[in-house]
Amino acid sequence: MTQEILLAEPRGFCAGVDRAIEIVERALQKFGAPIYVRHEIVHNTYVVNDLKAKGAIFIEALDAVPAGATLVFSAHGVPKSVELEAQQRGFRVFDATCPLVTKVHVEVAKLHKEGYEFIMIGHKGHPEVEGTMGQLQSGIHLVEDVADVARLCPSQSEKLAVVTQTTLSMDDAAEIAAAVKARFPMVREPKQQDICYATQNRQDAVKMLSPQVDLVIVVGSPTSSNSNRLREVAHKLGTESYMVDSADELQSHWFEGRQRVGLTAGASAPEVLVQAVIDRIRAFGAVSVRRVEGIAETVKFPLPKGLKLGAAEQD
Repeated sequence: MTQEILLAEPRGFCAGVDRAIEIVERALQKFGAPIYVRHEIVHNTYVVNDLKAKGAIFIEALDAVPAGATLVFSAHGVPKSVELEAQQRGFRVFDATCPLVTKVHVEVAKLHKEGYEFIMIGHKGHPEVEGTMGQLQSGIHLVEDVADVARLCPSQSEKLAVVTQTTLSMDDAAEIAAAVKARFPMVREPKQQDICYATQNRQDAVKMLSPQVDLVIVVGSPTSSNSNRLREVAHKLGTESYMVDSADELQSHWFEGRQRVGLTAGASAPEVLVQAVIDRIRAFGAVSVRRVEGIAETVKFPLPKGLKLGAAEQD
């Protein structure tokens, strides 16, 4: 019987996710349904379904958006070509790109003007990677692992810079960055690590939690990069770990003979799902819940102009 649940701190929503969801909700309140959103606003099934119920329509191609509509870009960012197409089609656009992703885009644009090529550490096909690589027409090369570094063929090595997907495993990214540095000693590294504060904090919390428990449960959707990384962090530390999209996915046999269960949630997973998981584990026999002390996050990002509610607003 599971005696105790240990809750990781911090867990769940980060400032970028809070902001992105609020942008869609405010756009719905101000302009009415439907509001079109390019790609899932954040990678969480519950959040997306909740916004769909409120009138959001999620699309991948802009030709699915009618003329004159309101369009929101997801928290992952978009390529320049998508920005340009939205502008040409005349949509009312609100950009919910996480400011920490935007910071990477700005750095790419700045260094590109100075003649740099880029090596991007990230996962092929992830929308954040597509958005960052799509800031340039050429001169940005994706590496997913150390083996990819050996195959790199940049056109020059004097002006090379590294950028990173913000939701990677810190340890994996550091290993790949070290391989890049070994092959290209002059490579320019980010002034501040690209991996976001929330990803780092949640991974650190799991590293602290894992040795104290017999099992780690991560609440997060399969498409969520940072949630997948949390499960991997626990697994690499030798702790059995599972990721669930909802409490319904929990299996009672996971908890047999486990005295302590660690529980965390990815940066796009709402607390309501965490509470539902706690309730389900209690039903399996857990007796108590205890929070593990961790970093208190106070970051808050401003909303784009044009989303204040109320008659007195001036955009």
